[in-house]
Amino acid sequence: MLRRPLLFLLLVFSSLPALAQNERHFIFHYAFTVKNVSHGERMRVWIPLAHSDAFQEVRVNSKSGDLPLKQVQQLEYGNEVLYAEASKADKGEYKFSVEYDVVRKEHVVPQVELARFLEPDRLVPITGVPAQLAEQETKGATTPLEKAKDIYEYVFRTMKYDKSGTGWGHGDTLWACDAKHGNCTDFHSVFISMARAEKIPARFQIGFPLPADKHSAEIPGYHCWAEFYLDSAGWVPVDISEAWKHQEKHDYFFGAHDVNRMQFTQGRDLRLAPAQEGPLLNYFVYPYVEIGEKEYPNVAIAFSFEDAGSTPAEVSALR
Repeated sequence: MLRRPLLFLLLVFSSLPALAQNERHFIFHYAFTVKNVSHGERMRVWIPLAHSDAFQEVRVNSKSGDLPLKQVQQLEYGNEVLYAEASKADKGEYKFSVEYDVVRKEHVVPQVELARFLEPDRLVPITGVPAQLAEQETKGATTPLEKAKDIYEYVFRTMKYDKSGTGWGHGDTLWACDAKHGNCTDFHSVFISMARAEKIPARFQIGFPLPADKHSAEIPGYHCWAEFYLDSAGWVPVDISEAWKHQEKHDYFFGAHDVNRMQFTQGRDLRLAPAQEGPLLNYFVYPYVEIGEKEYPNVAIAFSFEDAGSTPAEVSALR
């Protein structure tokens, strides 16, 4: 059966202008401290570095650290990283910070190579349970767009945004299919697994959310989202966890990413450059530190933003 609303969505994305602004201009503060470092140990630090792309214009206002910082482009996904190391740590605490000036745009559709976005990741399989669910939920769909919409609806309908208990937040598709709750990582891992199982390229992106109703605030944690690819439209954005939390925007978030976010990296199972001693990173949005060739978790983060042009009173309120 011809699904006219979906075809209409593909042609004009008519819901976008009514629900969101076109861009947002803000200052983002990314800071952290590596604490209680043992003297004499080798320490290595990788910091995800936001950069300009079709979705956002990024200018680094300043960057500083207690070690020299070197910018390195990562090969597989093109992510940017600031890297620092000390052969023998001589301080108990190391501080790092980056300040960004960002203009985040609402929606565009860039072109990239697609093969990688049809492959599985360690926690994002494309066979077994997600493939069975994808076949079941897309039965009767005749186009990739219809299949993607059916998968979106399945995840929206069956998952609950709930960070209680343990197991959530890893983006483990099989766990999420069983538990049927979690955060944005879990929602979008299920979507990506099912889409790829149906031969629809899909990719994972991660960054930070900005409160839509505030001009400045501390940012307590990350946010992630997904995109799927159509030959006729390019990359189509989806954000199912935000749709779940703001159900009046259910239709909007199939085909849109709003401006209330900042992207840092994309992809899963990441090998950094220079290569870390530890395993592949499940995803990369917080700084990654190694001391003595092992991952070092004692890192205190401090992220915040203010809209460009915010008054001093508004900015000082978040300090």
